[in-house]
Parts: sequence; C-alpha cells; structure tokens
Amino acid sequence: MTDPAPGPLRARRVTRRALLERWWLLPVAGTVGTFGYMGWYATRVTLSKRTPGEPAFESAPAQRVAALADLGADWAEVTFTYAGRPCTLLRLPAATRGSLAVPGGHLAGFSRVCTHLGCNVNLVRDAEVLAFAFNYRAPGGQEHPQLGCRCHYSVFDPLKAGEAVFGKALAPLPRVRLEVRGADVWATGIEPAPEYTG
Repeated sequence: MTDPAPGPLRARRVTRRALLERWWLLPVAGTVGTFGYMGWYATRVTLSKRTPGEPAFESAPAQRVAALADLGADWAEVTFTYAGRPCTLLRLPAATRGSLAVPGGHLAGFSRVCTHLGCNVNLVRDAEVLAFAFNYRAPGGQEHPQLGCRCHYSVFDPLKAGEAVFGKALAPLPRVRLEVRGADVWATGIEPAPEYTG
C-alpha cells in the first residue's frame, strides 16, 4: 500500500526519531547564544565607557554648599542636594576637568546619581574595600578614594572628572559648576543627567 501523502508533504514530515537524533542542537544553541551575549556585554561595559569632555553646565539657581574652611584637607567631602539631585563636593589633590582651583588644592562637584540605573554613589575611601566589595583595584597602584555604586558595583574616578572606570555604568557622573564667594563654596550649574545605560 502506498503512502497517501503527496511527495512534497512526505519530505516535510518530521518524525520523532529525527527529533531525537537532533536533540543536542537545543543545548548547543542555548550555550552558544548565552556565551555570545556574555561576550558582547563584557565588551560593551569594558570598551564603551565615555570619557568626560569639557563641562557642559546648565545654569541653575545659585546655592551655598559649604564653608571653604570645611574642605581644608584632601578628600574632604560635603554632600548636598542641588537642582533636585543628590551631589557631592570633594577637595581633590589635583586638578581635573571641571574642577575649581582653591588655595592648596582643587574642588570638584559631582551628581551622586549613578549613570547605570540611577542608584546613589558614595565616596569609598579604603582601597581594600574597593578591591573586596567592588572587585576593583586602580591600575598602576594609583589608589585613592573613588565614588562607588553599591547597587551594581560601578566605580567612578573623581580625579578623572567622574569617569566610569569599572562596572556596568558607561557614562561619567554629571559635574557641578562651583564658585567661591567670600569664604563659601556655591553651586551655580550642573551638567544634564545622561540617559541610563542599563
């Protein structure tokens, strides 16, 4: 007795035996896809980080942030809210793009909103905490405090104008424009918030 199905339909019919002979394709395809995605993502978060350029401040109402006397030592910090965003003011031992020179040092202000998904960043002073908790150690032994996000462990370097140097964040932290008026430090502008890079 002949098969009632026409020739083209017979060729398209998939038997259980044919499926069982090729079952191994599913886990192989899943593994290749997973490792392909992981490779793409690792390349993206390693090689796609944006370097801060010259500041692009947007004006905002002037606000007193701190007394200059409160920032007498390197890595002194004052946190504040400006233009609706949590920010930090740091005294740095060296100049960086967007910093303000003051007698004996430099001041820099940054938004504390992580550019990955919007969590708050905090100043991490201990290099061993950065190494253990964030899995980051500055290259070349240049260990100094960094701004770290505890949500997904991105690290931003204040001495590189807030550049994202490690983790999932790609964009640098927005900078705050600072002025010294008499004995006080004032914020007078801030860079726009970038789109999150999650």
